[in-house]
Amino acid sequence: MKTIVVCSGGLDSVSLAHKVATEKQLIGLVSFDYGQRHRKELDFAARCASRLSVPHHIIDIASIGGHLSGSALTDNVEVPDGHYAEETMKATVVPNRNAIMLAIAFGLAAAQKAGAVAVAVHGGDHFIYPDCRPGFIDAFQHMQNEALDGYASVKLLAPYVDVSKEAIVVDGAKHGTPFSETWSCYKGGELHCGRCGTCVERREAFHLAGVPDPTEYEDRDFWRAAVSRYSATEVR
Repeated sequence: MKTIVVCSGGLDSVSLAHKVATEKQLIGLVSFDYGQRHRKELDFAARCASRLSVPHHIIDIASIGGHLSGSALTDNVEVPDGHYAEETMKATVVPNRNAIMLAIAFGLAAAQKAGAVAVAVHGGDHFIYPDCRPGFIDAFQHMQNEALDGYASVKLLAPYVDVSKEAIVVDGAKHGTPFSETWSCYKGGELHCGRCGTCVERREAFHLAGVPDPTEYEDRDFWRAAVSRYSATEVR
């Protein structure tokens, strides 16, 4: 099946790109510049496309992202530190982001006669991001079936939607993902900060998976305190 992967340049989507390249016919990666603070992630998506020898489409929707105010990713709002599942991480929600991006990706897939669009939403996203949940994936597929009826048939593949970040690390290692060539940190500095939710989640996932983490962090050990603090809060 000809498949286009929505690739941000992060660990999840780059691992997905390598998975699809192994298991299906990968015909391209699509990334989105929505004015995100950590725009450098797009450089890692470009490297992935080059490594897998497929076209890389960067769609500029920064003018749209600029109107989706109030998010720490697109506005003058500080990116919170701590565990990814903490309530404070809702500051990183960009309203309707996945719906906007997937609608464009499906149009691209239909135009290129691709049979599927793959996206790397995963189980760890469910608490924070409503457009990463199974219900959204199912509803979006139904909507696209109607939108493309009689013109194209495109499936939405979300193989990680019910699994943990730890499982993605294991799967990425299985498919030869070069984890050092991925970017997660929402702060977009020179190195991964090691303190924001995505860095803590990334660090914890490698630990739980038993896979060496090649990432350079400004604060390599903060994740332990963040996980411990979150676990204690959950118990209370």
